[in-house]
Amino acid sequence: MNKAELITAAAEKANLSKKDTEAAITAALEVITEALTKDEKVQLVGFGSFETKNRAARIGRNPRTKEQIEIPASKLPVFKPGKALKDAIAE
Repeated sequence: MNKAELITAAAEKANLSKKDTEAAITAALEVITEALTKDEKVQLVGFGSFETKNRAARIGRNPRTKEQIEIPASKLPVFKPGKALKDAIAE
């Protein structure tokens, strides 16, 4: 499902216009993104939580040349599903 299909499905389920639904979904995604850039955790009870994790610098290998390279530290977004979401998928 892509963003357009999500907007259509949510608009039908909430009985709203596609324009209003698109604005709401876009705003929600922007708020989640802004919170993650500030290292804040976003919890949606029953659905899951979004947070960032720091990945340490490490040594890797270039698969083509077999030469060792240094992979710099990075920050990654992580999603952890909630119990209700896990249970719904398991059924």
